[in-house]
Amino acid sequence: MPSYIEMPKLSDTMTEGTLVKWLKQKGDKVIAGDILAEVETDKATMEMESFDDGILSEIYVTEGQKVAIGQRIAMLLAPGESPPDPGAPAPAAQPAPSAEKSAPEPAPAPVPVPLEGGGRVKSSPLARKIATEKGIDLSRLTGSGPGGRIVQRDVLGAQPGGAPARPPAPAPSIAAPVPAAPAVEGDRRIPLSGMRRAIAERLLASKTQIPHFYLNIEVDAGELMRIRAEVNADAEKAGQAKLTVNDFVLKAAIVAASRVPKVNASFAGDSIIQYASINMAVAVAVEEGLVTPVIRDAQKKSLREINEIVKDLAARARTKKLKPEEYQGGTLTVSNLGSYGIESFSAIINPPQALILAIGAVVRKPVVNAQGQIVVGQRMAIGLSADHRVVDGAIGAEYLAELRRLIENPALMLI
Repeated sequence: MPSYIEMPKLSDTMTEGTLVKWLKQKGDKVIAGDILAEVETDKATMEMESFDDGILSEIYVTEGQKVAIGQRIAMLLAPGESPPDPGAPAPAAQPAPSAEKSAPEPAPAPVPVPLEGGGRVKSSPLARKIATEKGIDLSRLTGSGPGGRIVQRDVLGAQPGGAPARPPAPAPSIAAPVPAAPAVEGDRRIPLSGMRRAIAERLLASKTQIPHFYLNIEVDAGELMRIRAEVNADAEKAGQAKLTVNDFVLKAAIVAASRVPKVNASFAGDSIIQYASINMAVAVAVEEGLVTPVIRDAQKKSLREINEIVKDLAARARTKKLKPEEYQGGTLTVSNLGSYGIESFSAIINPPQALILAIGAVVRKPVVNAQGQIVVGQRMAIGLSADHRVVDGAIGAEYLAELRRLIENPALMLI
């Protein structure tokens, strides 16, 4: 019986993938866990593994082709097995879905997990590896791979311990409520990329399903800028990378969240999940939109470690080399547009998180000091957007007060 390889769902927002490169060729022997190809999703370029053993008998999709989730892209045969109908033409790849067409066929519905010989849960090697790293009990999951096998997407969608993640509410359609103005000569129609479509769907869902409220403060960034200059002068002498303003802001946001833990949470229908670890998501602008790679267990990271992690994640985000676990699972987000000269803005919550910070540029302006004198100060505007189902105004204010204290007294965040 042939085993058909289908385009897998490699991220929570993926609807189609681009087959970037085949790493196995027609006629090659394949073992379960082997990497078959590189696939570009809406957020990253990822490796696609095989769930079965066999000979790669047919390849239906060429490199560079877009493929809907669930579409057949290749066929495996057991050694000595013949194709089911040698005279029949190979299935043609379907065109990528458009906004006017129906959504692509979803991944197969989960089925009860079967057991292999000896009672071991039937799962792919990559799924077992990720489960071990995340502390997930595979026996508590249901598999969506061939024959009910637990595959990568099933593990990535599970909470530590093995409980499946709560499925998100259906996202509203991104179709425009009124027709766009008719195109005229010189206009360009730019099809939505996978990333752009995912951003549109998630942010529309956020604004229509999450009751946002907003708080804004202005902080004195003078001491932060002074300490940063001193630290960077020493770093330059030691041949180390310089710390950015955003590194200090991230550290302050992380420490503040550890002291006001109610903001590090998500709404879960009949409960609120308050997370033990702070997984700080950092908004990074890329060519097609925005990616939010995650600093995991950020409360354990030093200022220098945050600098190195963010630099690495941002570089790989821009080249689409992030792994799913590196941009999923954030518990709160910081978006900083200060380097673009933006002084203040309001950010949209990144679901299922309950809070996002919007950081503006450090601006020199006249201020009144403690002695009542008008002097030149350095000020930074910070906006907080919160899910009112999880974070009340008083909690948001408490968090911003702690954030202000840390930014205005940066030595406190290093203790």
